[in-house]
Amino acid sequence: MRRLPAIFFICFLFSHLQAQHFEVGLMGGASNYQGDLMSSGISPLLKETHIAFGGFARYNINDWMGAKFSVNYGQISGDDANSSDNGRVNRNLDFRSNILEFSLIGEFNILGFQPYNLERVFSPYVFAGITYYKFNPQAEYQGQWYDLRSLGTEGQGLASYPERDFYDLTQFAIPVGAGLKYAINDLWTIGIEVGIRRTFTDYLDDVSTTYVDADELLQARGGTFGEAAVALSDRNLSGATFSDGQQRGDPSNNDWYTMSGITISYNFLDNGLVGSRGRRGKNGCPTF
Repeated sequence: MRRLPAIFFICFLFSHLQAQHFEVGLMGGASNYQGDLMSSGISPLLKETHIAFGGFARYNINDWMGAKFSVNYGQISGDDANSSDNGRVNRNLDFRSNILEFSLIGEFNILGFQPYNLERVFSPYVFAGITYYKFNPQAEYQGQWYDLRSLGTEGQGLASYPERDFYDLTQFAIPVGAGLKYAINDLWTIGIEVGIRRTFTDYLDDVSTTYVDADELLQARGGTFGEAAVALSDRNLSGATFSDGQQRGDPSNNDWYTMSGITISYNFLDNGLVGSRGRRGKNGCPTF
């Protein structure tokens, strides 16, 4: 009888070790962004929503905590033409950009989650972490797509605007979000999640501060490249040009983007741990 407490303690430790498992999966869904070229409302949001996809590897430390590494790819875009504000429509700016991201994320399962023997088959979860991503805003001029960063549409690199540096196309962001997961059986889990990436830049869309002197921009960039820089910097529909220093964007808020979708993953569980409720694992302890 004296051995019973020790036996139960050993079984308790083994059960917590067994709770750890590794899984790999895929995500398919949508990407979007919020910034100077995104108007409020459902219609603009749907117009600028794009397909996103990716893969991930998750290590479940226990029923409550997990760590995930993911790679996702999507596209973001925005267009003043979607706005109901005449001033923004007249501004007439638009962009597109591909997004490739690498994320390391910590997850917390609110109800606990354990697919082994279908002990805890469902749980909402929240997550946060760090993302390293690459973007490259582009716009079309005379049938050709231009990389907007290299054009310096807001005077980056010009002598008259020494405080305006060319922004980096690879940066860090903070991913936060929530989701739901459900274990179909011991080996397969499906889920859905919504994730927001808080960035540290206002240039996902290449729009942030003020218009610059068109003549200086043309001279500095030169030739056809300079013409494209001027044309894509100021696309006023009225035919007139905006004045140097006139507001082009809102620098008070950084841009952000989303990656959301449906997930499916395969659980790599030890063969001795998979089975119906009540089977003994490799440690010889009964499961309940």
